Amino acid sequence: MTADPGRPEHGRFAGRRVLVVGGGTRRTDDPDAPVGNGRAIAVTVARHGGTVAVNDIDADAAQETAQLVLAAGGRESPVIVADVGDEVACQAMVVEAADRLGGLDGLVLNVGIGLGRGLMETSAHDWDRVLAVNLRSNFLGLQAALPLMDEGSSVVLISSIAGLRPGSNVPAYDASKAAQIGLARHAAREAAARGIRINTVVPGLIDTPLGRLATQGRPGRAGTRIPLGRQGTAWEVADAVTFLLSDEARYITGQVLAVDGGLSTVG
Repeated sequence: MTADPGRPEHGRFAGRRVLVVGGGTRRTDDPDAPVGNGRAIAVTVARHGGTVAVNDIDADAAQETAQLVLAAGGRESPVIVADVGDEVACQAMVVEAADRLGGLDGLVLNVGIGLGRGLMETSAHDWDRVLAVNLRSNFLGLQAALPLMDEGSSVVLISSIAGLRPGSNVPAYDASKAAQIGLARHAAREAAARGIRINTVVPGLIDTPLGRLATQGRPGRAGTRIPLGRQGTAWEVADAVTFLLSDEARYITGQVLAVDGGLSTVG
């Protein structure tokens, strides 16, 4: 996997403890494949001085992210393997992360799968599995994490442009990503009383291994007209996420930030 060419650590997350859920990257045989959003977020937080716990269902993918965190000058990252679609495993993951990090100041919920195709070719099992991973895991993660977080903490949910406009042809995915935005807004209202912020980042067409896989299944995706003229990178998503996690965004909560080159607004 290629990494970002390198940027200096600014220390904006010094002392911060952040759990990145879905912090691995889908494995691929392409040695020049880009990193995924979760991996880029974990490395970027570490570069800025934070301590990161990395979750993924794929132990090897999570461990590779942890190694990249170290290579970027970050501290050793606890790796927590868990299927966030499982209620007990998801809640235990958050508790373990807080225990191993010595607390929890930041949470990034970056998970997403798509099963089925169109309404008629999506089974009830497909629907339930996608909603369990993409949406219920966020609900469970928030339930488990918020009681452990203090004033000044921040949570970012990673949705998708598919939650703002149709396009994936996977109804369960579109529905789950739209519902994430509603969940985040509700949670932001409850958490505001304790000084905890919750926002949503909505990536558009981002060049990641998962994005390339989606294009293989739907070749027309590559021809999407993007106002800024190109697909984004996981590092650009990570920059938006780390901004919302940081104190620079201390007066921002309940918001939806699209990182999509203008696709959702002027496309």
